[in-house]
Amino acid sequence: METLITKGIRVSVENSYQPQYSNPLANKYIFAYRVTIENLSPATVQLLRRQWEIIDSNGVHRQVEGEGVIGQQPILEPGETHQYVSWCHLNTGMGRMNGAYQMQDKYSEEVFFVKIPVFDLVAPFQMN
Repeated sequence: METLITKGIRVSVENSYQPQYSNPLANKYIFAYRVTIENLSPATVQLLRRQWEIIDSNGVHRQVEGEGVIGQQPILEPGETHQYVSWCHLNTGMGRMNGAYQMQDKYSEEVFFVKIPVFDLVAPFQMN
């Protein structure tokens, strides 16, 4: 699990290769990832947007950006946690992801970014 804390918001990511949805012969590798966002700060915050950078082992970069996460813009009171599961596809059996969430302090209305830690995506058979 990869973890990073920015401005009192802890983001942890776990991921796994999904062989049942992948087809290596067609260069289709599917990875699931679970993100846990914990509000360790004294402020109530809302996740507004996400930005992802996805890089495969051929060096192909993709940017994914949009509102919220899986259709939600969760509000986290101090001490609360939000968790979700999503997925990505790669054209290679190895890659990496990282990114940021745009958040807002609900009291001061300050908008700030919370970093998502870099994590590797590796199909198990790539480790040989």
